[in-house]
Amino acid sequence: MIDRLELLEKRYEELTQLMADPQVSSDPTRLQEVARERAGLEDVVTKYREYMVISRSLEQTKEMLDTRLDEEMVNLVREEIASLELRREKLQQELKVALLPKDPNDEKDVIVEIRAGTGGQEAGLFAADLFRMYTRYAQSKGWQTEIIDSSESERGGYKEIIFEVRGRGAFSRLKYERGVHRVQRVPITEASGRIHTSTATVAVLPEAEEKELDIRPEDLKIEFYHSRGAGGQNVNKVATAVRIIHLPTGIMAACQDERSQLKNRAKAMAVLRARILDKEQRERQEELSEERRSQVGTGERAEKIRTYNFPQDRVTDHRIGVTMHGLPRIMDGSIDELIDALSSNEQAKDLEHVYQKVGSRS
Repeated sequence: MIDRLELLEKRYEELTQLMADPQVSSDPTRLQEVARERAGLEDVVTKYREYMVISRSLEQTKEMLDTRLDEEMVNLVREEIASLELRREKLQQELKVALLPKDPNDEKDVIVEIRAGTGGQEAGLFAADLFRMYTRYAQSKGWQTEIIDSSESERGGYKEIIFEVRGRGAFSRLKYERGVHRVQRVPITEASGRIHTSTATVAVLPEAEEKELDIRPEDLKIEFYHSRGAGGQNVNKVATAVRIIHLPTGIMAACQDERSQLKNRAKAMAVLRARILDKEQRERQEELSEERRSQVGTGERAEKIRTYNFPQDRVTDHRIGVTMHGLPRIMDGSIDELIDALSSNEQAKDLEHVYQKVGSRS
């Protein structure tokens, strides 16, 4: 592990020097690539350097026990040794996790698609609640959000809403939200106070760069139409809304949120690329991950992942069996605790998978 960390530290130093190179700094694309790679190494290098400092301090502190010390000093030294060993052990575990294979999409911006499921108008209201939850969460992280396309329901909810989240590590956190979300509560339209169960599906797609996909212009069918609002009424008299169909796959993307046809086309293309990339990656996972079917984050959207129970003020994530209370706070965007639990569970599975591989070779 130390050998690999030394190589990462050396690469980090190389990247730091490259950023100061005039040839790199004068090329925005190259500078962005170097900065992105360096940022990806910064956390693990910082932890490694702290680990080495603590290891040296631990050795020096242990050497003090070989000198003549009174009983009080011996006890103090032993307490310091125990403290340093505890911190070093924690850092060692963090470094093991940091060295696990990274999801290549983790640092990407994302496109989130929320669709009302079963439950009629209440499902549309729940979809709107989820949209608010994620935008509040993005705001707490300093990420930017922008609506790409939406279809409103009659009571102020959404039949569907598609939006972009831009910010470092957006996919690494939001990927755990993929799946079917279920809500149990008394709808505002329910006079008898009966609890209803409704659902909404959430898809989280990493944004695809143009160089990642070979999309030929002749494979695209582009249509322009008038944007519509809730209930189907026309919003614009000019055909600014854009629908793009990728003929080889049949995948379609649309955008009507902007007043500019050009902007709508650019947003629709971003969604289309993300959906095509997602399809390719899911097909690849099907081929390669038979042994990892139960892994969190494989994108099994048909699976019910979480229940929001308003009468009992609790949220249950069914993938890891965790229940938390304080539903208003969670719906206001405080979902880090849930995501941390899911991330830790996935890391534990990955570490176990690595140990099993090592054990099978020995």
